[in-house]
Amino acid sequence: MKNQPSLLSEHLAYLKLKYVADQYGPLADEAIRQPWDHREYLRRLIEGEYNDQRQRRVAARIKSARFPVIKTLEQFNWTWPKKINRLAVQNLFRLEFVAQNANVVFLGNVGTGKSHLATALGYAACLEGHSVLFAGAIEVINDLQAAQKNGGLKRALKKYLRPEIVILDEVGYLPIDQKGADLLFQVISQRYERGSILLTTNKPFKQWGSIFNNDSTIASAVLDRLLHHAETIVIEGASYRMKDQPGD
Repeated sequence: MKNQPSLLSEHLAYLKLKYVADQYGPLADEAIRQPWDHREYLRRLIEGEYNDQRQRRVAARIKSARFPVIKTLEQFNWTWPKKINRLAVQNLFRLEFVAQNANVVFLGNVGTGKSHLATALGYAACLEGHSVLFAGAIEVINDLQAAQKNGGLKRALKKYLRPEIVILDEVGYLPIDQKGADLLFQVISQRYERGSILLTTNKPFKQWGSIFNNDSTIASAVLDRLLHHAETIVIEGASYRMKDQPGD
């Protein structure tokens, strides 16, 4: 028969209790020195396991989100935009829109901080246990077009339907042809009232026809589903990235 320590380690490995496996011995020694009773020893051991698993799950969600770079609300420069509703933005970080399957649109010129805020909001959601996926709008279209050619569109779509929050970045920066518009519409329409979309765009809604190959019908259909349950944050100002460039 296996000795007890070996059997215990085997059981803990099977249960995937890594912190308990690593620390039950050192904490037992600490319990003798303090001294702690059995309940305090067990409390500290389980609390350590809880914190360890929580941190690993948060790290896994952040990795799965595929943020190009981590941004936080604390890093945002509120003094730069000419106009922004700070209270409305801060209220979004309560994440109530997630439970409501509602959307958020950040609308403003290039370089005004739309992607920063969308990423920070997605990152905050990861910390609170929500699944997130970040992707550029053109990246999504290219991915789905490739899958469609290979007969795998249904499976590829699931990638953009499964997360609680999908961040569609830079809608409107490049024109979208008819096939691309149809595919993006599928993502938005199938997520309607089932999951949240955080979308950044530099185009006012009245100009969205120009995004979708001047097809006002599909632009209206996209906006109808996107904006039905949505909050729009308008950011006015010049590009922050150009602030250090010399003037004319």
